[in-house]
Amino acid sequence: MHKIDEKLANVTARLQRAADSAGRDEADITLIAVSKTQSAARIREAYECGLRRFGENYLQEALEKQTELADLSDIEWHFIGPIQSNKTRAVAEHFAWAQSVDRLKIAQRLSDQRPSSLPPLNICLQVNIDNEQSKSGTSLSELPEFARQCASLPNITLRGLMAIPAKADTPEAQRGAFTRMHTALNELKQSLGGDHPNAPLDTLSMGMSADLETAVDCGTTMVRIGTDLFGPRTYKEDTQ
Repeated sequence: MHKIDEKLANVTARLQRAADSAGRDEADITLIAVSKTQSAARIREAYECGLRRFGENYLQEALEKQTELADLSDIEWHFIGPIQSNKTRAVAEHFAWAQSVDRLKIAQRLSDQRPSSLPPLNICLQVNIDNEQSKSGTSLSELPEFARQCASLPNITLRGLMAIPAKADTPEAQRGAFTRMHTALNELKQSLGGDHPNAPLDTLSMGMSADLETAVDCGTTMVRIGTDLFGPRTYKEDTQ
């Protein structure tokens, strides 16, 4: 069995146990394989193990891998790294999801630059849930108005929220940020009416290799797993 196959089996088992413990259906939790710094060959190996959703942080690296893997037409690419203005066109043209939208200007550009031949771009609003100066993201106080403005844009679909909480060593320490994110998503659903055509708000993207159990217990619908699928990597920036 391939190493990724073994690692995927371990991650899947963790997700199943976490879902069972939380009284949830594992099928309601989407696994994103964070493939930044991994080669196209490694992504192909992961694909052959059954993975279909891949998260990338570095735009040029991602575009090169997309070209190499163009024959795998059912891969769903998620951009999860910081989005500067000069990246929006490529993200809008080459990704199904942008999970790290942190300001209105970026959302507007993604909407304006999304090709008409593609369905609306799925986005998550990145929340700086612990108010860390080193991380991007909107504040909770700014979130309601930010979400309302994004929901009015024509070529994006506001799927929900994403966060990268501060590192914490225990489930108790992890729980605070995750609980605040879950509350924030529920409050947004209420403020936007719950059935907004451009804002289903059905996604809460939080939880990584070290804290997926707590994230599942706190209501995440999407976990972003890199290290526990591909092994340790050399990080260019502290975003995943």
